[in-house]
Amino acid sequence: MTQAQTPAPSARPADPQPAPAAARPGSATDPLLLTTTRVSTFSGDRVLTAASGFWFSDGGRLFLVTSRHVLLDADSGHHPDRVELELHADARDLTRLSVISRRLYDDNGRAVWRQGRDSGGAIDVAVVPIDTSALPAGASWRCFTRQHLVDELATVAVGRPLLIVGYPLGFHDTVHHLPVVRQAGVASAFGVRFQGQGCFLTDARTHRGSSGAPVVLHDPAAGAELPWRLLGIHSSRMDMASRDRIEDESLGLNVAWYADILLALLPKENPA
Repeated sequence: MTQAQTPAPSARPADPQPAPAAARPGSATDPLLLTTTRVSTFSGDRVLTAASGFWFSDGGRLFLVTSRHVLLDADSGHHPDRVELELHADARDLTRLSVISRRLYDDNGRAVWRQGRDSGGAIDVAVVPIDTSALPAGASWRCFTRQHLVDELATVAVGRPLLIVGYPLGFHDTVHHLPVVRQAGVASAFGVRFQGQGCFLTDARTHRGSSGAPVVLHDPAAGAELPWRLLGIHSSRMDMASRDRIEDESLGLNVAWYADILLALLPKENPA
């Protein structure tokens, strides 16, 4: 998550209508780049921070997945009340952009989003339900689903190459509104809870603004339309408090929370 300098565009798409779980792009763009959205947080009309997030579809419902600290971080006094999400407005012309706004709390002050927790404590992952009727007709995006999760965690070998898709320091293709990817590797025993928490480590160069980015592994068996396994959600860089800031370089390691936490966070049924 990084401090945003200017507010994201506030234009809203006209004539909203229900949209499918994954709109098909008409360009040759790698579908992986269409899974991720730039997240801007606001308090009223005041822009706060910028981060990353991605789309997840389950049972015909659409969700934004990001880091919990993007939506709430009491330690730093970060209390946004809404987010704005960027979405391609046209399946063939990626230069056209729409921005949708989502409130984080209802009229009674209750959070509309859900955060992760397990036996090891709080997990830095949150999901926000998205009303598909607010999405523009002809929009272009891709969603991860349950089929993109890893069935057997132990099958991912240490050192396996990964990608982290997001908006480091807010950087992206500002013409076509596409994120960038960073090369990464599995840096701890995958399937083992690092230091007892529901996370694993990646070895990658990351920056603020990447919080909430998907951590993925290429796998054609995941499906021809989106041949990637969703392994985790990038949270933050890991460092040592005892590191000498002059003599020792940063570890270059990062925390990624296991993506299977999403199975516990998603609502079991469609709301009545």
